[in-house]
Amino acid sequence: MPSALEKARRDPASMKARILATARRVFGHNGYHGTTTRMIAKAVGIDISTLYYHWGEKNDLYEAVIADLNEELRLKFLEVEDRARGQSLAKRLETAIEMMCDYLFDHPEVANLILMRYVQRVDPGQTLEVNVTAHVANIAIAMGLAPDKKSVPVKAKAQVLTLWHATLNFISGQQVLGPMLGVAHADYVKVVKETLKFVLIPAFTAKTANGR
Repeated sequence: MPSALEKARRDPASMKARILATARRVFGHNGYHGTTTRMIAKAVGIDISTLYYHWGEKNDLYEAVIADLNEELRLKFLEVEDRARGQSLAKRLETAIEMMCDYLFDHPEVANLILMRYVQRVDPGQTLEVNVTAHVANIAIAMGLAPDKKSVPVKAKAQVLTLWHATLNFISGQQVLGPMLGVAHADYVKVVKETLKFVLIPAFTAKTANGR
């Protein structure tokens, strides 16, 4: 029997899918503890009993949001890897930064959900995590820093985490950093991409350029 998440994925127009999409935005804005099922139900425009019928308790819905996010990120990294394959390291980095920034700026709740996992403790029954370890491995492979997920050096992981978290923090912090820079959204996106490329591409390619 398909799970509630599988049913939502099969029918994006269904009530299950509508609730899931709304929950992702609300959890992404308020965090796990700052979100209630009533808040989600209100945002969807349904009563609380309908939400419970489709998803059960808050923790069940949150687990579905995280599981769905993990799968979405996995597919996105595969797309980046496919697009960057065969290019130079500098070009792979440029491609990855462009694609991931476009994706994350279009879905800012993703950055929030990932970063919140580091600072928020959820209910004891919550077992799912944003699978950062797998995502780091996928990025390392896309960058050509590792041949496969079982052979990712610690140094490569740390380098990827630097790239990953710099990107996440720029996206999650736009409401604060945008005004600090004095730019509107379109210019903010442009300057973030340019800055990430300016700092990270030389850092990642220095080893190759120096022959070490």
